[in-house]
Parts: sequence; C-alpha cells; structure tokens
Amino acid sequence: MAAQASIAVGSQVWVEDPDVAWIDGEVIKVNGDTITVKCSNEKTVTSKASHVHAKDPEEAPCGVDDMTKLAYLHEPGVLQNLKSRYDMNEIYTYTGNILIAVNPFRRLPHLYDTQMMQQYKGADFGELSPHPFAVADVAYRVMRNEGISQSILVSGESGAGKTESTKMIMRYLAYMGGKAASEGRTVEKQVLQSNPVLEAFGNAKTVRNNNSSRFGKFVEIQFDQNGRISGAAVRTYLLERSRLDESKEYLETRKAMDIIGISFEEQEAIFRVVAAILHLGNVEFAEGDDVDSSKPKDEKSMFHLKTAAELFMCDEKALEDSLCKRIIVTRDENIVKTLDREAAKGSRDALAKTVYSRLFDWLVNKINNSIGQDPNSKSLIGVLDIYGFESFKTNSCNSTSIRQHVFKMEQEEYTKEEINWSYIEFIDNQDVLDLIEKKPGGIIALLDEACMLPRSTHETFAQKLYQTFKNHKRFAKPKLSRSDFTICHYAGDVTYQTQLFLDKNKDYVVAEHQALLSASKCEFVSGLFPLLSEDTSKSSKFSSIGSRFKQQLQSLLETLSSTEPHYIRCVKPNNLLKPAIFENQNVLQQLRCGGVMEAIRISCAGYPTRRTFIEFIDRFGILAPDVLSGSSDEVSAVRKLLEKVDLQGYQIGKTKVFLRAGQMAELDARRNDVLGRSASMIQRKVRSFLAQKSFLALQRSALQIQTICRGELARRVYHNLRREAASLKIQTCYRMYTARKTYNELSASVVTIQSALRGMSARKELHFRRQTKAAIIIQSRCRQFLARLHYSRTKKAAITTQCAWRGKVARKELRKLKMAARETGALQAAKNKLEKQVEELTWRLQLEKRMRADLEEAKSQENAKLQAALQEVQQQYNETKEMLVQEREATKKVTEIEPVIKEVPVIDTELMNKLRDENDKLKSLVSSLEKKIDDAEKKYHETSKVSEERLKQAMEAESKVVDLNMAMLRLQEKISTMESEVKVQRQALLSTPVKSMSEHLSIPIAPKNLENGYHAVEEQKEPQSAPPAVKEYENGEPKSRKSLVDRQLENVDALIDCVGKNLGYCAGKPVAAFTIYKCLLHWKSFEADKTSVFDRLIQLIGSAIENEEDNDNLAYWLSNTSSLLFLLEKSLKAAGAPGSVSRKKPPQPTSIFGRMAQGLRSASFANMHVEATDVVRQVEAKYPALLFKQQLTAYVEKIYGIVRDNIKRELSSLISLCIQVPPVLAQKIFTQIFSYINVQLFNSLLLRRECCSFSNGEYVKAGLAELELWCAKATAEYAASSWDELKHIRQAVGFLVLSVQQLYRICTQYWDDKYNTQSVSSDVLSNMRVLMTEDSNNAESSSFLLDDNSSIPFSVDDITNSIQEKDFSDVKPAEELLENPAFQFLQD
Repeated sequence: MAAQASIAVGSQVWVEDPDVAWIDGEVIKVNGDTITVKCSNEKTVTSKASHVHAKDPEEAPCGVDDMTKLAYLHEPGVLQNLKSRYDMNEIYTYTGNILIAVNPFRRLPHLYDTQMMQQYKGADFGELSPHPFAVADVAYRVMRNEGISQSILVSGESGAGKTESTKMIMRYLAYMGGKAASEGRTVEKQVLQSNPVLEAFGNAKTVRNNNSSRFGKFVEIQFDQNGRISGAAVRTYLLERSRLDESKEYLETRKAMDIIGISFEEQEAIFRVVAAILHLGNVEFAEGDDVDSSKPKDEKSMFHLKTAAELFMCDEKALEDSLCKRIIVTRDENIVKTLDREAAKGSRDALAKTVYSRLFDWLVNKINNSIGQDPNSKSLIGVLDIYGFESFKTNSCNSTSIRQHVFKMEQEEYTKEEINWSYIEFIDNQDVLDLIEKKPGGIIALLDEACMLPRSTHETFAQKLYQTFKNHKRFAKPKLSRSDFTICHYAGDVTYQTQLFLDKNKDYVVAEHQALLSASKCEFVSGLFPLLSEDTSKSSKFSSIGSRFKQQLQSLLETLSSTEPHYIRCVKPNNLLKPAIFENQNVLQQLRCGGVMEAIRISCAGYPTRRTFIEFIDRFGILAPDVLSGSSDEVSAVRKLLEKVDLQGYQIGKTKVFLRAGQMAELDARRNDVLGRSASMIQRKVRSFLAQKSFLALQRSALQIQTICRGELARRVYHNLRREAASLKIQTCYRMYTARKTYNELSASVVTIQSALRGMSARKELHFRRQTKAAIIIQSRCRQFLARLHYSRTKKAAITTQCAWRGKVARKELRKLKMAARETGALQAAKNKLEKQVEELTWRLQLEKRMRADLEEAKSQENAKLQAALQEVQQQYNETKEMLVQEREATKKVTEIEPVIKEVPVIDTELMNKLRDENDKLKSLVSSLEKKIDDAEKKYHETSKVSEERLKQAMEAESKVVDLNMAMLRLQEKISTMESEVKVQRQALLSTPVKSMSEHLSIPIAPKNLENGYHAVEEQKEPQSAPPAVKEYENGEPKSRKSLVDRQLENVDALIDCVGKNLGYCAGKPVAAFTIYKCLLHWKSFEADKTSVFDRLIQLIGSAIENEEDNDNLAYWLSNTSSLLFLLEKSLKAAGAPGSVSRKKPPQPTSIFGRMAQGLRSASFANMHVEATDVVRQVEAKYPALLFKQQLTAYVEKIYGIVRDNIKRELSSLISLCIQVPPVLAQKIFTQIFSYINVQLFNSLLLRRECCSFSNGEYVKAGLAELELWCAKATAEYAASSWDELKHIRQAVGFLVLSVQQLYRICTQYWDDKYNTQSVSSDVLSNMRVLMTEDSNNAESSSFLLDDNSSIPFSVDDITNSIQEKDFSDVKPAEELLENPAFQFLQD
C-alpha cells in the first residue's frame, strides 16, 4: 500500500496493542517489511508494515464531528476520534449520514430541552453539532418536502442507550408535528406515554443493563398533509417471556395508562393477572404418592396456588390438575396422565409465560386502538428499536442495510462530483442469511423439524446440522464441543449453544391451560384466552418462535424497504455501566459488529480522503511553490500540483479533490520532507545568529568587568582613609568613658554607706513592735484554751449518748439482714435445682449423640456387609461365566474333530443342564441381593429421617441448656452481689465507733477488687484514719454503693462493644487480644474468685463466629484467640504452683463451654519461662481465669476446624488471610488441605471408571506439577510437608508402589479414551486376582480406599512456641477505648 511505503523514521503511526487495541507512537526503525515503533507508553514494539497505520499529526485534540473529514479513515483514527469526543462529553458523532451515539451513563438534560429542539428545527444537516434531533429533523423535512415515508433505525447492544435515543426522536417528532396543549389528549401525548407502559411490562434488569428492552419495537407515526401527527401504531417483535420484573415507577405507569385510555377496571384486571403470575411462580412441587406424579410441595406452595386461582377466578383444583396432569385424547377415550416434578415445573412456567405473553399482546392492541390510525395518511416516520441484546439475525439485517446505505451515499457523492466509481467492490452477506433462513434446508427449518419430532434432543439437532452443512464455508463445528456450532459472519465468528434451542423454539398453548383460563369468571382473563373451534384446533399447525421471528422480520424488512432509512448506531463504552470510562476493545468490537467498520471499508474502497480545493492547496501548496505563483484558478493549481508530485490514481471533481487510500499519507510524507529541509535551513541561520549574539555579549561583558575592577580599587583607597578618621574618633570616646566610670563608682560608694546606716535604725524599731504584738497573742490563746476545754467535755457527754442510741438501731438492722440472708438461701436452692436440670439435659444430649453415632455405625457396617456380599456373588458369577466359556470352547474343539459316525453329534446334556441350573441360581441370588439392597436403602432413608428428628431435639435441648446456663449466671451474680452487700453492712455495724473521740477512728473494712464487679471484703491489718470517701461509702445509701458496680459493668460493656468490632492489627499483632489482656490485668480479674467478665468474653466470641461461611471473620478471630491464649499461657500461674496459696477444689463449671472444655489437655505452668517484657507479667490465677483459658483453648480448636472445613469445601486463596495467624496453624491447614486433595482424587480413581482414562491421567499430572511449583514458592514456613501428603495420587498417576487391591482396582477401571482400547491384558488381571485372594485375610489390605484425617493436629504448646515475636509493648490499644476516661490505664 502507498500508506505503508510512505512510513519513514520519525513518522507518527498507530500500532496494534493487546490492551487498548491501538496505541500511537513514533517510528524509530524501518527494516523492509518490519517497523519498530516507540509507543507513547514508553514501550518499543516491532510489527509488520501491514499492521501499522499512519497518524495525522495535525488532528484536532477534541476530534471532528464527522468522521468522513478525517485525514486517515481507518480503525485507529475512528476509535481515537470517538474517544477524544467522549472525553469532552461530545457523545454524538457523524459518519456521513450515520449518527454514532456513545452512552455517557449520566444525565445530560441540557442536550434535550425545548431550547435545543428549537435550535435544530429547520437547520441543515451538519450545520450544528451531531444530535438525534438533527436526524429526526432531516427525516421530517424530507417527508414534508418530498412526500417520501422515512424510517429511523436505532441499533446497538444491550446497555448502549437505544431506548433513550428512541425516546428523544419521538419527543422531537411530537414537538414538530404536535398540536396545541389545549386540544386535550392528543395523539402525540398518547404515543409518548405508551413508552412507560411498554417498558414497565417489556423491560427487565439483565446482567449487562439495568433496564434492558426484552422485545423489538417499531413505532409508526402517521402525518397529515399539514405535517401534523394524525395517527400512530406500535408493533412489537418476539417478547422474551422467560423473565418478569415489577415496575419501579408504579405511579408513572398508572398515569400513562390513564393517558392512553386504559380504564380503571382494566388496570385493576391487569395488575390482578400480574399478581397471579407472581404467585404462580412461587409454587413448588414435590413427588406425589403415585409413580411419576407430583403435587404442591408444602402449605406455602398451596397458599400461592390458592391465591393464584383466586386472582385468575378459576377453580383451585382445576388449576392444580392442569399443572400436574395431562389429558391424552384417543379415538376411544381420554387418558389422564400424571406429570413428574420436573414436568410440573415446566407446565407451571409454560402457563406463566403464556399468560404474560397474552397480556403484553393485549396491551399493544389496546395502545394501538386507543391511539388510532389515520387511513388517509400517505406519509409516515417509523422508529425502530432493535433488541437489547446482540442477536445474529438482527445483526445481519441491520448491518446489511447500513452497508447498502453507505454504498448509496458514496455513489451519490461520486455522481455529484462527476467522477468514475464503477470499480468499487461491495461484499454481500446473502449466503449467511440463506444459511439461517432458507427453506427447506436452513437452520430455522431444521430447528422446526426437530421440534416436531417427539424424541429429538439438542444433540440430535446438532448432529443434523453437522451433516447438512459440513461443506458450507460459513458453518463450522467447534473442536471441543459436541453440540455447539459456529457461523462465520463478515464481522467475526459467532458460536451458538444448542442446549435450550428446542425448548425456547416451541410456541404453543397447553390445551388444559386454554380450557382452564377460558372458563375463568374474570372477563378480562377469559378474554385473553378465547375459545377455539374444533376445526380451528384441528387445522392449526405447529408454531415455533423461529418461524414467528422470521415472519416478523420479513414484514419489518418489507416496511423498511418502502421507506428512506436513517441510522443511529448506539455504542456502550464500557461493561461497568459507569461514566468517564472508554474501553477501546469493547467499542471497537461493537463498531465492527454493527457495520460501522464495514461502512468505512466501503469508503476506503473508493476515495476515502476528499478535500476542497482551498483546503488541499493550503495544506500541500508547500510541495510546489512555483505553481501558486501564477494566476491560474484553483482547479488548475490543484492539477499542476498533483502532476508536479507525480501522484497517480486520484480524481478531481467539481469542488473537491478525491484521493485513494494511502495517498494522503504519501503527500504528508513528502510535505514532512520539505518541512524537514526547511527546518534544517532555519536551524543553520538561527545558530549563526546565536553565535554572533554570544560574541557581542562576551565583548560587552569584558568591558563591564574592567570597569568594575577599576571601581573596586578606588573604593578600597577610600575605605582606608575612612578607617584612619574613625580610629581617631574612637580614641576620643574611650578616654571620655573611663573618666565617667571613675566618677560613677565613687558616687555609688557614698550612697551605699548612707543606706546601711538608715536600715539599721529601722530594724531596731521593727523588732520592738513585734515583741509587743507577740505578748498580746499569747494572752488571747490562753483564754481561748480554757473556753475550748469546757466545750469539749460537754460534747463528749453528748457523743456517748448518741453512740448508745446508734447501737440499738444497728442491732435492729442486723436482725433485718439475717432475714434477708434466709431469702438468699432460698435463691441458692433454686440455683442448685437449675444445675441439676442442666446436668440432666446435658446427659440426655450426650445420650442422643451416642445413639445417633451407634445408628450410623450400624448402618455403615450393614452397607459394608451388603457390598461385600454383592462383590462376592459377582465374583462367583464371573468365575462361573468364565468356566462356561471354557466349557463351550472345549465343546467346540471336540465337535471340530471328525467323528467316526458323522450323523450322531455328541453333546454333554448333563453338563449343560447343570450349568443352566447354576446360572438360574445365580440370577435368583442376584435378584434377591438387589431386593436386599433396596430394603437396606429404604431402612437407610428411614434411619436418616429418625436421626434428623433426634438431631433437632438435641439442638433444642442444647439451646435450653444455654438458656439455663445464662439464668444460672444471672442468679450467681445476684447472689454474690447480695452476699457482698450483707458482709459490708454487717462489718460496718460491728465496727461502729464507741470509744472516746480523742482516739483515732479505724476502718474495719474496705471494698477490694471493685474492678471485677464484686466487693471482696478484707480486714485492714493496721488501724488508720478513715478517708472521707470510705466514710461516705460506709454511711451512704445503697444507691451510692451500687453506682460503683454499675460503673464497672459499664466499663465491661464498653470493652465488649469495642472488641466486638474489627479492630485490625498493630505492628503485626491483633489489637483486640492485647486490649482484652490489658483490661483483665488492670482489673485483677485473673485473681478474682467470682467474675462475669470471662463469660461475657466467651459469649462474644461465640456470637462472632456464628457465621461459619465468613473466612475473613474466622481468620480474624483465630488470630485474636490464639494471641490471647499465648498471653494467658505466659501470665497465668496455677493455684498449685510453687509460691501459691493452697485452695479448695474449684466447683464444677456451669456454662456449656466449660463442660465442653473439660477433659482437654491443660498446659503446664510449673516450669514456664516468661520473658521480661513491659506487658506480660505472671499472676496467680483463680479458678474462673483457668476455666476461661480452657474455654479459649476449645474455641481456638473449634475455629481452626471450621476454617479447615471451609477450605476443604472450596479452595479459596486463604494465604492473605493467614498472614497474622501463627505459622504453625497455616502449616497444619495446608497440610490437611493437601491430604484432602489426595483422598478425593485417589478415591475418584478407584470408584469411577471415567476418571481412570489416559487423558484424565495427563490432566491430573499437570495439576500436580502446579501444586509442586506452589509448594516450592510458598517455602516450608507455610507449605511444610504438604507435598508429601499427595504421595498416593502421585504414585497412582505414575503407577508406582501401591497395594495389590489398589493396583487391581485401577487396572480394571483404566481405559484409553482416545483409542478406546484396554491396555491391561486379562492374564495380568487374573494373576493379580490370585494375589488379591491370597492377601484377603489381612483386614487392612482388603480396603483400597483412603480415609480423610479431620483431627486437630496442634496443641497449646505448639501455638505458644510458634509465635516468633512475643513482645506486645509496641501494640497500640483501640482508639475508641482511649477516649473513655475509665480506660486511661491502657496508655501506660
């Protein structure tokens, strides 16, 4: 091509890119047909010259509004132009007369208001910016001026904005041809309001669009002679009935129904039918009492069925029979056939789809009848909204029309300019259309034929296609599929799946549904299903969706061919449905499939580049300046210019010059050469000028330097003269200063002596006055002492009297407290009763679990026995069969020997009869075993039901146990609080002061460990003065004492609320575990005999892991629980350890978690070594703390098991979630995961014959190689010995060391699926069978399957030793608690 030949080093080009389709760059090397380009993303790409396109260096940054104006009309130029305009919010672009609309996914109301419609009214096409109003205005003016009917085709894939573009066109046509607003309910209003109704019932939310049209729509707007809208009609094409969405804008839909003339009664009937369909969709079916029968699943389904029958106003029983039964009409009688569950579901869906289709057709007819059509109208404008998804047939018809339209436009342009265009090639797509719809051998015809055959499947249909079109150049069969086929479209290959072709193509109404709804008491419903005459029902032929769609398209094409078309191609810029995102690959694919690129190809086949004479001379006049110096006209100048550059193949029209593809690039290359030479000459002149300028500047600089040097020497001489004058002045000032200083010192000495003498006389006077004042004070204090002594004696007598009275009142209060203590004993008895109930329920729960385990074990043993018996019988049957074959071969050999008397054949009838009898016995034995197996399966189902019921009972009992435990905890808290208050009051009464007031008051009791929520009373060793706070606590009301308990409970609640959230990690350690540990340590909860904070934390952990599917949450809590368990392991010191005080045996745990944790191994703390850190310190732990540690250990194992089981179910990427978990847990998880993979794969080889194929072995081998590579990358820190867990499947794939039973099983299962051969001989199998029989006495070797290990493979010591960094001093607590004044200790 000429364009490729003109590419030189330094040229701006477009090159293919796998990410963004096309990327610009600069050519840095040209080597024959290979071009090296440095892209704008700094990458260097080497490509062939045929894959490189020239880039216009003078292209506008905001693009052009008509892409025919592009200097280079190719894919990258078109794509860049659309992207540049989309970035500037210019979503509309012309390609000739075709409008390309890119969906902005945002509201742009300023583009569609009335003022904008006024601007486009009557404007020439192309005068204003591209807009749907311009297309609609052209269609309207051509219809008015020439009387030719017009059509506007809006196409694009789902989500491209076709429906919105259609609305804008209809709004503009209503604006141009509408009547005054005072004329009432006009036709244009009804046409516009038909959109919300059709969208409400015909649109749906899809994967690619939130409001996708599920039907094709063609709106015919009829006009009278004055250009006013006189009528309209709406045609729909093939409503998709497989999905149903409710209307989001209910009020808008009801208002639109009122405008288009649907009465209130009809609206109520419409929504009644919609509600019935919704209820019908909620009906589920279960297997019936008879074989192959069905019935409603449960009461919920019966409720929906009854509601649907009430809404349809039909008999409920008849509706159920129509869904679950079919009537087969024969010549003699009618046979009622029951439907199974799947067939009943299909019948339900068929009824719902049929009713909804009839309802939608009724709405369309109602809209057309309400709007009305003008029989006298001779001109119309049709607006076609193609489907909201890319259908191949729709693409074919629409794309072909676009190419024909573009070819016609090019023809008109060339004819207008009077140039030759006869050689331009036009590619037709008729062979693809014939492949799809031609009769009788097209795809649609074969599909209809397959639907009419009762036993046809999608596989037989696909085989029929393969046989019919095996030599068709447009038809292909995918290599890796048995039922798919590919059609080679001009824009690309399209592959179809035939799985649901037959079901979706059938279009008929079930006779039972027709009869049921025709007899409805609702006139609206019965009107949707009118009764059919017998002749009509007998003469009705088979109907299919494909045939209907073909007929509708044929009618649509006939309508469009009678009109002049206009095209709007809608493009979806991205699949995320978000603004400001332009995906090049996605847009380019739509342009190719939509025919836009084909239209460009047609343009490029002729003269894609055309410029007016002025533009051409202005751009390329530099190639021949002498041509422009003369006085010739523009045409002569252009012709001389082209002859001067020796360009061939161009043509000159009346107003433009037409260039072939690539000639623009060639002219640009020559222009760049001229500009390059001119630039070199300009550079030479500029460099000469700059050198001269530099020399003159250097000369001026030398003169300036000389001047500056002379000035500097003169300034230095002047400076020395000034220094001499200054030194003389300094000497004068210094002599004056020394004289003044001597005088000032003499004057200060005189003043000091005078002040000292005056001060001595003043001090003598002050001493005399102080002595006099002290004597007066002593006299007043003596008198005061005598008065106070008299007052204290009087007060002492009064206090003695008060103490006697207070003792009397205290003894009375003590009697009341004793009565309260008796009530406390009653509460203790209730507590003991609840404990007994909890123990009884726990015992029952354990009994149920044991019974269930025994049942499952017995069931598995019975199944194993039956399977062993069946295998033994089958082996006997095979041996008997082999013996029979051997006997037959021996008999055959005997018969082959020629006897002496040929007429008498010898047959061993006794042996034959014996073998026949044995064969009959074996058959009877096999049948009896089959009956036993069926009985065992029935027993298994019954046993499973009983076990499920018992499991539910056990779960209910377990919930009751939990509730009782909670009640016991609350009672314990109340009892402990009451006991502590009784002790406090009793001690306060016993320690009432009765001694002399001159003695010090003592504090007999003081509240201790208030942080734990209880008051542990302890006597003080030494009497001391009672502080005011303690006196207030002793003498205050009960409210003041309870406030401290409430304050601590509030602190506990604040801690629970805070750690219940995801606090994350700090310095690689969990913040929640550190915060809990610091609070418990500060509150001294580990040393408390009774506290509820541990139970609160256990309940928090239990509720946090209720969702066993959330692996992120489980990993977070596994990290916190394991870290908290590590801190407890390093801090808690058991009561029996050295240096601890002996205690009584702790009581039995009351919570379910405490009972669950009993029997677990406990860590040894005797020889524990605690590192000297600022956070962790050893404390003597009481029983609640040790119980909390056991419960925490149980939860670590439980969470670990849940995470392990979740990963076994789905192998998700859990490495990132295990970063904060101790490495030992990650190692154990992946070890058990690999063990699980080994078990599943190996058991599949032994149980399923299709898994023992050669290709499956290759596939498993490749997967094992990837797992080995992953283990190498993960290192031993996480993978550990995971690779060794796959030894069985690795050996099975490599056929290495396995047991005799396993090798025999694999050999019997193995088959070569590629060549359909058995690679293991019968002799080898017989030898292995003998070895397996000899080894059958060994119980371990008799089983060839592997078992999965689901135990907990770690201990508390493993977690403690695996945590590498044990210093928690750098962990910051939760910010939420630091704001609380009660948690300021966390900052220490």
